[in-house]
Amino acid sequence: MMRQMIGKCAALLLSFLLTTDALAEAAPPRPARKANGLALTPPMGWNTWNKFACNVSEKLIREAADSMVSSGMRDAGYEYIVIDDCWQVGRDAEGNILPDPVRFASGMKALGDYIHSKGLKFGIYSDGGSLTCGKRPGSLGHEYQDARKYAEWGVDYLKYDWCSTYDQNAKATYENMSDALRATGRPIVLSICEWGLHQPWLWGETIGNLWRTTDDIYDHWQGKHTFEHGVMDILDLQVGLEIYAGPGHWNDPDMLEVGNGKMSFEEYKSHFSLWAMLAAPLMAGNDIANMSEETKFILTNKEVIAIDQDALGVQGKRVAKQGDLEVWARPLKGGGRAVVLLNRGTQTQPITVDWEMLNLPESLSMKVRDLWQKKNLAKAKNSFTADVVSHGVVMLRLEM
Repeated sequence: MMRQMIGKCAALLLSFLLTTDALAEAAPPRPARKANGLALTPPMGWNTWNKFACNVSEKLIREAADSMVSSGMRDAGYEYIVIDDCWQVGRDAEGNILPDPVRFASGMKALGDYIHSKGLKFGIYSDGGSLTCGKRPGSLGHEYQDARKYAEWGVDYLKYDWCSTYDQNAKATYENMSDALRATGRPIVLSICEWGLHQPWLWGETIGNLWRTTDDIYDHWQGKHTFEHGVMDILDLQVGLEIYAGPGHWNDPDMLEVGNGKMSFEEYKSHFSLWAMLAAPLMAGNDIANMSEETKFILTNKEVIAIDQDALGVQGKRVAKQGDLEVWARPLKGGGRAVVLLNRGTQTQPITVDWEMLNLPESLSMKVRDLWQKKNLAKAKNSFTADVVSHGVVMLRLEM
């Protein structure tokens, strides 16, 4: 009797295993994930964090939207007004995310409508963990609910942070929110902000539209402390990542510090020029309602912005380095080249770009335009040399 029972069990187990194998073989493969088709050039806009941190309000956002128009930034290409952390205070009985009722008394829908009325787009912030970096409610477990609410408010851009995530899987976390945003039916750009910890450039292309590559930027030329990096430190960490960027999926070396007061005019010009060369998202982080003419001059240089927004979408790379002197270059649609001559040293020095660095024939005669002087220079063959001030750049557009 026992043998018969064992025999029957074995037969049932074998039948189960065979059936399971057959079902597994018959199951269709998971369809390939596709990009969302957004951000075909690097996003441009303004974010509250670098200047205002948690001190955000409806008044601040409305003034920023007004200033983006009056300053000429909108006409230069900036379009997103992004509220970073600390706008949210809790959840209601149904689990819906709640904005601060004092700081955002009119509600997020009305604020989004105001931003849209200015010809701009509305961005907001959340976090893939249980709490944001500012200890406000994160979206963990509420991804689809939050995404639906953002869509109701008219949100066009979500910056999604990585605090309080502990042992979560980064790719799965961001894929979940990506799916939630798509399920709303509203086109919403997804900014992956997990600081490059899990190499998002390897998996982010079909999940989000941009991904942070490093810890946070801070308003210094060079140097690191805690989880912050200076501009030159972040620049160095972009070397080798250029192969992962392109239309709809961009490396993000973090927001701009231009105009926040801890660097010189030349250093801010260098910062802006290099971010443009990197095809980086250009997210201003200053007080745009009260910026100086120098800051506005930098942020609204349309010729430099055109390099960042070039439709070919190829991220620039460092093509030469000799001590403190560097050459960065990128190809442009139509066959031209953008070049930055960077002097990281303490004295003015000449820097040369030769055509071999640019994969151009030595005998080729190229038109040369200086993008900060906004003037055409003499044509050049084989190479071009310029004196570059300390911590400064000369930024060129070369065309046949």
